[in-house]
Formats: sequence, structure tokens, C-alpha cells
Amino acid sequence: MTKKKNSKDEVAEELKKDDFRVSIFGSARIKPNDDQYKLVYDLAKEIGKHKFDIVTGGGPGLMDAANAGHNAGDKKHVSDNIGLTIELPWEAEENKHLEIKKHFNKFSGRLDTFMALSGVVIVTPGGIGTCLELFYTWQLVQVKHICPIPIILLGKMWEELMTWITKYPLKDGLISPGDTDHIYIAENKEEAMEVIMQAHAKFEKDGCSCHNNHKYKLDE
Repeated sequence: MTKKKNSKDEVAEELKKDDFRVSIFGSARIKPNDDQYKLVYDLAKEIGKHKFDIVTGGGPGLMDAANAGHNAGDKKHVSDNIGLTIELPWEAEENKHLEIKKHFNKFSGRLDTFMALSGVVIVTPGGIGTCLELFYTWQLVQVKHICPIPIILLGKMWEELMTWITKYPLKDGLISPGDTDHIYIAENKEEAMEVIMQAHAKFEKDGCSCHNNHKYKLDE
């Protein structure tokens, strides 16, 4: 059973903590019988087993897979299962697995809250919204508005994007070679978990100093 929290602004309370959190972005349209749903579920279950917090958009599809998988892995609900939901004309219903949630009317505030919470970002298959989340995270790492958190691209759909990045913006000098240093392509949950565990080890070793020095600040 999902644990309940009573804070008036649960996410504001989370932002006061220095926890290690993994954010998962992905499509609301992918159904539970899809292989991508199972992959995200299994990966989130591993994240839950390690008692790392998880953050998603809180909706259906791959967000549902992530929140459900996390609950399955963290059966005693030691870590937090967080959903940042958004007002949309479609696909806006929240999934039933959330322990902490906050609803947003605009993508801008929601994206900034994701950035303030995230220690690792996993980008799973998705459309325009998922691409927005990817490039927003990537830009903030590039300009050092946040510390260089790993951005894990899960699944084959991102391979051609990275080929395009190399062939055009990188080759033409529109981005720098170091701008891709924190991008990782993972074909399966094992490869993704390897990056997550390395990030967590660094998080613990550095005493969260990197996270604190470059922690993304929300506008008051």
C-alpha cells in the first residue's frame, strides 16, 4: 500500500532535503503491454530496491511504469515516489502510485522543479515533451546552472539523435566536445543502473558538495 504524506506542500519539504533522486522522463502514450513499459518498470524497480527516490511527471504510460516499478522495488516505502503532474487537454490524469505530488499549470515551473530535485536524469522514449525535458536538462548542465548530473538516454530511439548531434552541431562547432561528456546511452536496465550507481557513489563520496554548490534554485 502506498504511504501517505500530509504536508501542505510536500515537494517544498523535499527540496529542503539533500537526497539522491533519479528523475525519469518518458511518453504518456505507451501501454503496459509494450516492451518499453516493461523496461522502465524493471529499471525503476531496481532503483526502488536501492532506496533511491524517484521523480516522474506522475502521469500514465512510462511515468506509470516508473512509479509502479519503484513501489514494487521499495516495498516498505523507505524512499520517496514523487510525481510532478501538469495541466493538459489530454493524457493529464495522474497515476495511482504517487506518494508525493505537486500539480503545475505551466511547463516552466514544473521543469525547474524537476531540475531542483534531480541527481540523475533518465530519458526514455517519448515525444515533444520528453525532448523538451532532455534538452532543458542538457542546457542547464552545459551552462553550469546545475552540477554535471548524468543524463541517461534509455533505448534505441536516441542513438540516431546523438549521431545527428555529432554530425551537425558538434562538427560545425555549434557545441563543444565536452558538452556530450555527461550523456550516456543505455540499451538495458543494467547499463542504466551502472551509471546511476557511479553517480550515487560520487554523491556520497563528495559529501554532496557538487550538488550543493550548483543546486538549482527556484525563483521565489
